[in-house]
Amino acid sequence: MRRREFLTSSAALVCLMGSAAAEPSRPWRVALILSGIAGPVDIFRETLHRLGYEVGKNLILEIRYARGNNSLLPDLAKEVVSLKPDVIVADTTPAIEALHKATSTIPIVILSASDPIGSGFVRSFAHPGGNITGISNFAEELASKQLDVMRELLPRLSRVGTLINVTNPLHVPQWRETQAAADKAGIALVPFEIHKAEQLEAAFAAFTGERVEALLVPPDISFITYHLRIAELAASARVPAIYFNRWQAKNGGLIAYGPDLLEGYRRAAAYVDRILKGAKPADLPIQQPTKFVLVINLKTAKTLGLEIPPQLLARADEVIE
Repeated sequence: MRRREFLTSSAALVCLMGSAAAEPSRPWRVALILSGIAGPVDIFRETLHRLGYEVGKNLILEIRYARGNNSLLPDLAKEVVSLKPDVIVADTTPAIEALHKATSTIPIVILSASDPIGSGFVRSFAHPGGNITGISNFAEELASKQLDVMRELLPRLSRVGTLINVTNPLHVPQWRETQAAADKAGIALVPFEIHKAEQLEAAFAAFTGERVEALLVPPDISFITYHLRIAELAASARVPAIYFNRWQAKNGGLIAYGPDLLEGYRRAAAYVDRILKGAKPADLPIQQPTKFVLVINLKTAKTLGLEIPPQLLARADEVIE
């Protein structure tokens, strides 16, 4: 073969190999484990579509829901791993923990998890070092900021109730942070440990008996799953409550303050794109939230007989009237 023909053939082979890497002979398979009963999967799917992935064409999207029951997560993790996906995306610390035990080789993208270093998922934010990367949600640091919001709403606030899910490892560091912030502000905390949803009525009875003036509902998939019932009980007890998730405020809660979870789904899709194009999770830094969302439900405020201070309303990203 002449040299020019050889070089032309070699160049063509390189191009073909590049095309094969970008467009595999089979569709990419991406799995999504959600701890609750729903999530903004459309945002995730639409972002992937804009990046060139189309379900039914070059993408298979496998979605599994734990429906608020963390005990299902280990089996869901094993099921998803058995499908041999190219990437797995999961939304909470318990879900990531289950996947961490199920595989050390399949790339895993965190949608929203707290303290990935302390949980043993990654070595550092800058250099995760294993098969896990994604987005940390700052949940344990947010408790003090949520207390600040409630003090802005209720300047004389002195007693705050808080729900605690004893099965959620996140709530240990978060409780320490909340206690420290409350002590600094001179606020007494009244905790109630929840083991199952049936205890919610007892929790609010206890809060009423303890005369709490406000309620902190920390990030937890059980509390998100049962947020409608929690909002109803808070309204009946006439207790202003602050939540982590914007949907909790949109569906009857008073206030939500936390990271923009919709943006988290978009950023998770971008991680998936980079991994499918050859990047290794070990080399992709853990990102932290850049946008926090304050949502205020004026209908709930009216039900509770509260007037939201103008300065707090002015800071809100979304006001439900």
